[in-house]
Amino acid sequence: MLSKSQIKLITSLKQKKYRQQHGLFVVEGVKTIKELLQSHLVLHALYTTESFNSDARNEILINETDLKRISFLTTPNTALAIFKIPAEEPIEVNGLTVALDAVRDPGNLGTIIRLCDWFGVKNLVCSHETVDCFNPKVVQATMGSITRVTINYVDLVEFLKATEVPVYGAFMEGENVYKEQLPEHGILVMGNEANGVSKKVEAIITDKISIPRFGDLQATESLNVATATAILLSEFKRRGC
Repeated sequence: MLSKSQIKLITSLKQKKYRQQHGLFVVEGVKTIKELLQSHLVLHALYTTESFNSDARNEILINETDLKRISFLTTPNTALAIFKIPAEEPIEVNGLTVALDAVRDPGNLGTIIRLCDWFGVKNLVCSHETVDCFNPKVVQATMGSITRVTINYVDLVEFLKATEVPVYGAFMEGENVYKEQLPEHGILVMGNEANGVSKKVEAIITDKISIPRFGDLQATESLNVATATAILLSEFKRRGC
């Protein structure tokens, strides 16, 4: 049976301030947990109703009632793990880097991390206003890709000012991405779900690009930020970046 202190610690990790305070984050689901166990991440504790038969020394068998108490899911899986938050790695702007300007939705961030993994983008740079990548919903949405993408939180304006590569930004009024020359090295900035790229960041953008609308009525207001990221990454990579 779980102790009150264990339950308190685990449930507190739903909030960013406690994740930062303890340096821990939660992962749910057998498939994702197994993938993280094989990564560079360090396991703190593994709570499961069915033994993993793994080398994890911190595996703790619990019943379904206890799992429901600590799970963040409406329908809990059979396991929940706590991993240590890794130290941020140096940012290497090499090839294509994706930068996020205040992306707030956990599902969008998780999907973008998966997209970076899929398209071979090694570095994802986030503004401090972007949702925490160790938010349980973000981790769940990455499906393990969080272990293969280097994610850093920075002052995005200062970061972009210091870079020496072209900075591309997604805008409704930008140039047609299908007609643009795309570089081998560069940064692609994606903006907030409701407001797009902020004015401060826009001032540093060197190239504004857009995904053209092909619908007859041209009535669609905009694309979801994760969907737009998928299309733009596909186009960058199609050109051999």
